[in-house]
Amino acid sequence: MTRENDYLLDNARSEAGIRFDALSELFDPVTFRHIETLGIASGWQCWEVGAGGPSVVTWLADRVGPTGRVLATDIDTSWASRAAGGTVEVRRHDVGRDAPPATGLDFVHARLVLVHVADRERALRAMVSALRPGGWLLLEDADPASQPLICLDEYGPEQALANRLRTGFRALLAARGADLSYGRQLPRLLRESGLTDVTADAYFPITSPACDVLEAATVRHVRDQLVTAGLATDEEIDRHLANVTSGRLDLATSPMISAWARRPLP
Repeated sequence: MTRENDYLLDNARSEAGIRFDALSELFDPVTFRHIETLGIASGWQCWEVGAGGPSVVTWLADRVGPTGRVLATDIDTSWASRAAGGTVEVRRHDVGRDAPPATGLDFVHARLVLVHVADRERALRAMVSALRPGGWLLLEDADPASQPLICLDEYGPEQALANRLRTGFRALLAARGADLSYGRQLPRLLRESGLTDVTADAYFPITSPACDVLEAATVRHVRDQLVTAGLATDEEIDRHLANVTSGRLDLATSPMISAWARRPLP
């Protein structure tokens, strides 16, 4: 991820843990399905980039077994460190600035990470260079520009307010250097990196209890920034959070685009 003072959704806040749990509920099944398709097996050497919470790291460790290895890195390892031990090593690392922490890996994965990284090109080169010939890279990132609404069915003032706050949130992300159309670029970027067998798909839930949890935690996380930037008032935020709690809003997420490819064999 980016440096701590650049990343809008830093891990230091208590809302980060709530967000990680909600993101896991929403997207872990998609991520795990893709990884299993790639043939993950006992003994694989893996790097989880920008690990955030422990769910993907723990799942990988179970699949690679005692003869495998899972290296989990992030600029703030306070949440991922809960998975440390056994085959899991947790290390502080900035993928956009630091050299790859390992090479000759079977699998490298980053989910909802690169969209926030200032030097995305360098980060991608680092991940590609960490692969062994035949090793797989799976990148999963959001594309808010392709679906900017949190309420697809804007039929009343509650939905309109939700979408306006989402527009403000996107403005904060863009101001921090996030590329809001990055997800759609992943297949091309993998090909341009010299990888082969490029494949991609996209997924986003339109309504789910986890979407409600994620939205409430996210808005609380960035509340001060929204108000300071003049993008929302405290009254509007309180009203929106009450609307979310009521369960009357069908809240969606931005599409998560998953793209995977392998390093060519000699």
